[in-house]
Amino acid sequence: MLALYFLAAGILYVVYERLVLSPLGKIPGPSLAGATRLVLMYHEFTGTRTQWIHELHLRYGSVVRIAPDEVSFASWNAVKELYVSEGSGYEKTGFYKLFDNYSAMCMFSTITKGPHGERKKIFSDRYTKSYIMQPETVSGIQDRAEECINICTENVGKAVDVYVLLHCYGLDCITYHLFDPLGTHTLADPADRMKMKEIAYQDNLIDSYKEYYLTKMIPSEVVTLLYKYLVRRPARPQRITTQVMNTARRSDVASHTVLSKLLEANLPAESIASEMFDHTIAGHDTTGDGLCFLMHELSLPRSAAIQESLQHELAENPSAPIDDLPYLDAVVKEGLRCFSPSPMSLPRRVPKGGRRVSDAYIPENTIVSCQAYTLHRLDERVFPNPDAFMPERWLESEGIMERNQLFFAFGAGGRGCIGKHLALLEMKLLLREAYSSYRTRVAPEMSASMERDDQFIVSRPKGQQCLLIFEKL
Repeated sequence: MLALYFLAAGILYVVYERLVLSPLGKIPGPSLAGATRLVLMYHEFTGTRTQWIHELHLRYGSVVRIAPDEVSFASWNAVKELYVSEGSGYEKTGFYKLFDNYSAMCMFSTITKGPHGERKKIFSDRYTKSYIMQPETVSGIQDRAEECINICTENVGKAVDVYVLLHCYGLDCITYHLFDPLGTHTLADPADRMKMKEIAYQDNLIDSYKEYYLTKMIPSEVVTLLYKYLVRRPARPQRITTQVMNTARRSDVASHTVLSKLLEANLPAESIASEMFDHTIAGHDTTGDGLCFLMHELSLPRSAAIQESLQHELAENPSAPIDDLPYLDAVVKEGLRCFSPSPMSLPRRVPKGGRRVSDAYIPENTIVSCQAYTLHRLDERVFPNPDAFMPERWLESEGIMERNQLFFAFGAGGRGCIGKHLALLEMKLLLREAYSSYRTRVAPEMSASMERDDQFIVSRPKGQQCLLIFEKL
């Protein structure tokens, strides 16, 4: 009985220390979440973290405590402090080690800025806007856009599942950029298409969070035993894993590829493969899901006028460079705002000595983050009617700086998404190819849910199906 009293007293002291004595006790948020991380863990394991955090921001404002040692922010000042300011010292957390592949780090999984910068320097030129817009890259993506829409329109007037085809398109485009001519051909080759399905239909949310918390709370030696006997490590899609590793050992790739730059650096095969695998998965998921959400929205009756405006711009400017189409650009940007394929938090750790973030003092080692889903919605002065799909908002000159500051679909700062320009090119070329000649509408038999389904760092349609009908203009 005495032991129970001591246990209860210990628990009460921990709660008192976290809610009253801790500097984070002054930050608004639910008391239970401030007392125990179990609340946040529940929402992580049930795939509701993003929505739960957003609802907390709607209730408490732009600064919310979501766990005893974690705070979420939703303002430009916080984005600038955590992600943009040079020398701010906010390093990544152990969360990112889950993105090591083949037991080797990649740029995304590096924790500190030094190794990240060294790795990025090797191939960053392959992702610059000027490089992406070179004819060899543009023509390769254009060929795949044409191939995708040709398949979509083989039977005009009949339903086609664009979820499958857009993910094929995303995978074929990114592997073309990474290791042409050894990339995938999932649009044309049924055998290759299985590689896409392994990625696009995989659900590793729970296993990924298990691994994260095991490595966070348990000594590495114990974790190894648990993985050996009790816990299943999140599986990697085997077909693409094998292809990427085999390709990493090849040298017969085009000079325009990312792999050609990695080979010049004389990195170990496992390190090259880890980098290419990370780019492959990220490039496939974000483009495929982003386009799927966007084309579904354009195909709804409520967006008929938007689709018509897009078709009009494309018809009036058939030979215009892809970046000289302002309405197309606005459609893509609004799609990424409303349906960001990576809406989740991007965690960082507060450096030694603590920092002030959005006028709140945050002690060292606290986990801090912003999430795109909330940055794109919370401030209605910047985004009026935030849940509405309104491309025209991006054509207004008033408030454009504030809108761009809160646009977080690709993250921000030196560790933002390196594939931003490639992704935008892929989306624009595909939409131009589709809506220059066709209109789309949702098929009557479409019943799959298009609600957002959070995975570990990306989000996809819950139903993993999107039936659209293409009709010739």
